Amino acid sequence: MARKRWSDLSPKAKGAVVGLAAVDAGLRAWALRDLASRTKDQVNGPKMLWQSGMAVVNSAGILPLVYLVRGRRSTPDTQTA
Repeated sequence: MARKRWSDLSPKAKGAVVGLAAVDAGLRAWALRDLASRTKDQVNGPKMLWQSGMAVVNSAGILPLVYLVRGRRSTPDTQTA
């Protein structure tokens, strides 16, 4: 089966591709910014592995979402007296 070219896609399919790319870029930026602001003790697993994975792997937003849900350790809230 031949690969489809961009010009072969319907307008609806083009919109879906652009929308998915925008969601992926937003999640990736949010996850990388959050990761940069945390210490290694606030991250489940090695920070360098999360950073390189999100920078290299094209996961359609799945890897940044996994980091945001499972890769961060919850920070203790400040207790009020």
